Amino acid sequence: MELYQKIFELIDMRSFSNLWFWIALAVVWSSASHWVLGVPFDMVTRARRLGGSAWDDLHDIVRINVNRLLYIGRTAGYLLLGLSSFGLTALVVLGFVYRVEFAQALVLLAFPLTMVGLLSLSTARLIETEQPEGEALCRRLARHRLYTQLIGTVSIFCTALWGMYQNFSIGVLGG
Repeated sequence: MELYQKIFELIDMRSFSNLWFWIALAVVWSSASHWVLGVPFDMVTRARRLGGSAWDDLHDIVRINVNRLLYIGRTAGYLLLGLSSFGLTALVVLGFVYRVEFAQALVLLAFPLTMVGLLSLSTARLIETEQPEGEALCRRLARHRLYTQLIGTVSIFCTALWGMYQNFSIGVLGG
């Protein structure tokens, strides 16, 4: 029994006081802002800087990813909407009604990522409709990245506030 107690003290299974949760949060938002519609943003800067075949590569990968996103949205969109709504609702109830801290952490991570997913679908539709090329395509992808970073910043701020509140209420007030 003492070994398990020592392991759980070392790992600390609560989400908001766990360093691994904060590392995962940073990695998730860093990755979300780097991969714009599934396109690494360094390809956008390389296309702007070098031109030529870098433009062709950017156009090809954007076309492939936009078509992929829109295909998934059109064929399984309602199913994905239902499943994600069910999952988020279950996590909200577990986290904020039954006060399961792990579920709270997942809500604070998954809900903003859902917003980024919807933003990606909207941007993909705009790209399909407008068919931007060259600098116009780069501006569209940069705008999408900026909105993703804004969502991530607000998400990290709200998660940090909620995490501090949880740690304070558990640590000082005793749960």
